[in-house]
Amino acid sequence: MKNDIQSEAYFRMLKIRGFEQAVKQLVTEGEVPGAVHSSIGQEAAIVGACMALADSDYISGTHRSHGHPIGKGAKLEPLMAEILGKATGVCKGRGGSMHFTDTSVGSIGESAIVGGGIPIATGAALSAQVKGTGQVALTFFGDGASNEGVLAECLNMAAIWKLPVIFFCENNGYAAVTPAKNTHGQPDVARRADGYGIPGVIVDGQDFDAVYTATQEAVARAKAGEGPTLIEAKTYRFDEHCVGLFINGAYRSAEEIEHFTNDRDPVTLYREALIKGGFAESALTEIEGEVAQLIQGAVTFAKESAYPEPEEAFELVHASPIAIRR
Repeated sequence: MKNDIQSEAYFRMLKIRGFEQAVKQLVTEGEVPGAVHSSIGQEAAIVGACMALADSDYISGTHRSHGHPIGKGAKLEPLMAEILGKATGVCKGRGGSMHFTDTSVGSIGESAIVGGGIPIATGAALSAQVKGTGQVALTFFGDGASNEGVLAECLNMAAIWKLPVIFFCENNGYAAVTPAKNTHGQPDVARRADGYGIPGVIVDGQDFDAVYTATQEAVARAKAGEGPTLIEAKTYRFDEHCVGLFINGAYRSAEEIEHFTNDRDPVTLYREALIKGGFAESALTEIEGEVAQLIQGAVTFAKESAYPEPEEAFELVHASPIAIRR
């Protein structure tokens, strides 16, 4: 069973990495409308959190959220099609890069609004508690969103009502180009849990096993009716805030970027750990080949898919027609 989990973790991490690399290539080809934000470098945090959840559990995401539904097990073809604004996309081309929703894997929404997914997951947790479904909700957010008032409000509500929700901060050190040290009174987001009487846990976000274990413990706590947990995964994004964005000014040093890309790459670290733990390199190579085929298939599917028809622009916008009073 452990080997199954480890190989699946590597599989999902590679899918995120390959998906993001393909999207970056599509941006350079002019195929992608709008902005995209790559999660390369944060794969272990994403997959470690998602794999600790049940299939029926909920996740909500951020503007940097291609990886979250992939980490939860979503199919790549409709995600890639959504990136290109195609009718076969997971949101039928209406959401684009920053607004994936795939309820088939429990992904209940991503938002370009900083901190926008936090109240959605908190509400999903309240719904699960009221209905007695035993489900857990996990919300991803960044270090920038940790300074939004909505986090404080939801932490307080969840703590008081013991909601089955996990607040998961992917702390990559920068809110766009602003270092966390310039906006945080103290560096550890997890310490904010103390003010609400709930556990606050700091983990190495480049280490799948550490994230997976911490999230499992938070899930068990939530399912036991003991309420929320705040997890802070210290991670790093390898690319700029937005793919193709040129930053005039060195807000990150070349040495810092080199350290993480060369020494703290979560995919490389996990591959090395698997081999050290007894995995045959040939087995990992086979997984890598399978992922490469899946990525190419997703790109082909997206490129060959049709755009939505103009007359369909207002479909799915409203739950029901709005009567016009004259």
